[in-house]
Order: sequence, then C-alpha cells, then structure tokens
Amino acid sequence: MATSDPVYLRVVEDIRRQIIDGTLPPGAPIPSRAQLTRKYQVGETAARHALRVLAGEGLIIGRVGSGHYVRDRPVLAPLHRWRFLDHPAPFAADLQAQGRRVTWDWHSEPVEAGPDLGRRLKVDGSATLTRTHYIFRGDGKPLQLATSYEPLEFAAHGEDERRGLVARMHTLGIKITEVVESVHTRPPRPAEIDALHLAAGVHVLHIERTHWAGDRPVETSDIVIPGDRFRVTYSMPL
Repeated sequence: MATSDPVYLRVVEDIRRQIIDGTLPPGAPIPSRAQLTRKYQVGETAARHALRVLAGEGLIIGRVGSGHYVRDRPVLAPLHRWRFLDHPAPFAADLQAQGRRVTWDWHSEPVEAGPDLGRRLKVDGSATLTRTHYIFRGDGKPLQLATSYEPLEFAAHGEDERRGLVARMHTLGIKITEVVESVHTRPPRPAEIDALHLAAGVHVLHIERTHWAGDRPVETSDIVIPGDRFRVTYSMPL
C-alpha cells in the first residue's frame, strides 16, 4: 500500500511476527495508537495506518469503544475433493461424514451463456443454459456458495434433482469421463462477504469445476469457499 510514511511497516512487521509466533495469542489486546507511537517512536498517522493494514490482513479485529484484538485462528477443516462425486451434494456429503449437520438451499433459472460460459461449455454465446445457485450451511452457518451451469437439454426435473450429476447423466446415456478443477484465491466480492459472513482480510478459494463426457463439457460450476475455514484435499490414486 502506497504511503509517504513507510515507518508504519516496522510496526506492522513486528506485530505480525508476534501474532504468528504466538507472543500475542488470539484475543490478546493490541496496543492503542498512542501506545504504538510511544513504543515504536512513530507518528499517529503511521500507527493508525499499521492498525488498518493488520485489520485488512485479517490478523486483528476492532471492537467499537474497546480497541483492537488478535483475531481467533480458525481451525481449518479438511475438504475432500473427488470423494463423493456421485452424491447430489458432494460438499454436504463430505461434511456430514465428518459429523456436521449440513443443509442447503438452491434455485434454478434460465440464462444466456455469454462468451465466458460459451467457451467453458463449448456452446454458442446465445445458447440458453440452466443456472442453479446453491448456498450450503454447516450447523446453520454459511460455508460454501456454488453456481452450476448446464445446457438446457440436461436440466434436472422432478426426481432427477435428487440424483448426482454423474448418475443423472448416465440415465441420459452420457458417461462422465473426467472432472477438471482449476483453483485460485481472490478477494471476495461484496455479495460473497455478506452471504458467507466473511471477516475483513479473508480471501476465498474459487474452484472452477467442469464435468466432461469425452471431449464435450456437460456442466461447469463456480464454487466459492472461505479461505479461513477449509483445507482443500485432493486424493489422486495411482
């Protein structure tokens, strides 16, 4: 972050080190701006800026009228990819296997593919797709967002909605031969911050997943997971 007073970095680096090595444990108070100016011999602007950066990194949290405190370190739960591919909701099946109560809401609607989804599904940009939004909750707390896109001809109806995609495609005579996932991190969008109740500084894992039948993509999804709640695990049999 650009600043004309780079001495704030000395404050940030020292407090960050203390948080990471445990000198300042979760819940510990962070010195006030006045205390920081005295301890590090910096101006109040640098002290304020250092606190803002640490909060932006998700290391500390501010409480109105009380000051700043070290943010609790969440325990990262394992999130296994590939394990429950034929379940109607693989994410839910994984967490349920770990003893968590999982619920989800969803709704579908027709949309035009547009250039990006047209490329991903190898269809014309003017083609109509079925878009399905999901929000998954564990013990009542939002844990994952997912948006799935399928060509209209593959849309689920009635009992098909309870089947996993692999089984549903099988009833249509289509064999899924490959599932490809591309994973990256990014800052969350405002709607994602609200939907997932994200703290400041938390990034999300964005998984772009596509089901293939031979050389034809038959479904593609955008899956958004809070980066401070899960450790994504892949198992690749040899």
